[in-house]
Amino acid sequence: MQFFKMLTALAAGLILAGPAAAQGIDETINGLFDQYTSWYVALIFADLPGTNFSWIALWLVVAALIFTWYFGAIQLKGFTHSIKLVKGDYSDPNDAGEVSHFQALATALSGTVGLGNIAGVAVAVSIGGPGATFWMIIAGLFGMATKFTECTLGVKYRNEYADGTVSGGPMYYITKGFRERGLKGGPAVAILFCIFTILGALGGGNMFQANQAHAQLSGVLGEYPGWITGVILAIVTFAVIAGGLKSIARVTEKVVPFMAIFYVIVSVLILILNADQILWAFGQIFQGAFTGLGVVGGFTGALIQGFRRAAFSNEAGIGSAAIAHSAVRTKEPVTEGYVALLEPFIDTVVICTMTALVIVITGVLNQDPETGLYIWNAEAGQIRTDGNVSGVELTSAAYAQVFPWFPMLLAIAVVLFAFSTMLSWSYYGLKAWTYLFGEGKTKELVFKTIFCLFIIVGSAASLGPVIDFSDAMLFSMAVVNVIALYFLMPIVRQELDQYVARLRSGEIKKFN
Repeated sequence: MQFFKMLTALAAGLILAGPAAAQGIDETINGLFDQYTSWYVALIFADLPGTNFSWIALWLVVAALIFTWYFGAIQLKGFTHSIKLVKGDYSDPNDAGEVSHFQALATALSGTVGLGNIAGVAVAVSIGGPGATFWMIIAGLFGMATKFTECTLGVKYRNEYADGTVSGGPMYYITKGFRERGLKGGPAVAILFCIFTILGALGGGNMFQANQAHAQLSGVLGEYPGWITGVILAIVTFAVIAGGLKSIARVTEKVVPFMAIFYVIVSVLILILNADQILWAFGQIFQGAFTGLGVVGGFTGALIQGFRRAAFSNEAGIGSAAIAHSAVRTKEPVTEGYVALLEPFIDTVVICTMTALVIVITGVLNQDPETGLYIWNAEAGQIRTDGNVSGVELTSAAYAQVFPWFPMLLAIAVVLFAFSTMLSWSYYGLKAWTYLFGEGKTKELVFKTIFCLFIIVGSAASLGPVIDFSDAMLFSMAVVNVIALYFLMPIVRQELDQYVARLRSGEIKKFN
């Protein structure tokens, strides 16, 4: 109900602001958005009684540890086989599905590799200090087992249609899996997950992306109203998502690898040029992980920010990736579980760590030269930074310390990353929408229109309310999804054991 009230209020606010100045439209949208979402954000990120530790962070940490133990550290044992699957060594072109293992991975990565790595890391480090990076890495490594679990289930319980298309994700494995195990409440839990997925698509998969794309563009081009960026992005996004998943996959399989490689190359160059400081930077990360280095909240603050941003970045436990991976061409559900576990490693362990190292090494985080502690800016609620910037602007400033031309190229990368992420999340949200309201072009058009309108909202709103709402929606998905994974993980174990046995016996063969 609050969601629809916000939609109505936003529409009315835009109409009334028609004759107002363009910047006034931004302020109207931001005020209305914050008014209708702040209460839920506070609920999701409430601390455990008697502590300053967020209950939702603990929820994801415990789940990742349990799945790692239950599947025998599958992220280590299955890493090599995952690479072979992505290469297509075991891909049968006659299997049901819409996209290849690589395309499914690229589509899912397009929803994770991007602004979570660029802007999200900057948010984590500026609030939790360099130590937040350590906990991001830990969360990414253990999160690989969570991804394996949910994506195996996504393929096993997907719907396959006569025209070759498929639909899958937590809403399907919750309904079918619960029924198979004789558990009640599956349909109700699936509906709840779909509601959160739609809101998550509008938040983390949409508004946050548009918000940070505008922030970087305005930083390079000069200040201008955010809704202008939003309108342009909305038009281009709508033009692509109208073509369905195959259209999205064709775009993401080209955009994501290119931009990710570009970003990694620049990061590696900066690290090579500052090779003498890498050990010092890692020292800051490890020391800050357990002391906070003067950051408010100390160890706990670093840990919470690390896990919070890792979950936003790689989405392990959120359930979104299971929707994309469900469309893969395979008859072996567990193969896509193997492929999916690569995501947190690529996204968090590799790319997020590079970003954090560059931010720490370039000195854009202000330190007290006498104590070595980071200087806290109480008014901004973060470490004092050069130019008092945050989010993507902080990352841009860090890279510009070495390559002054980088902000312009980063602006292009940010827009493309934001664009690819919005494409993937439009598909996630659409699948949740059609699960609730049924298939059909008219019904799909309604969601796609709403999705594109929220791109404008995200571009105009300020970062604080947008990122809080985005996190809250994604973590809400995780609450429902992880509960389902606990009930269904014995089925995944059975699938894994059978697959490994047939692989070892030679029954499963390579396709050249």
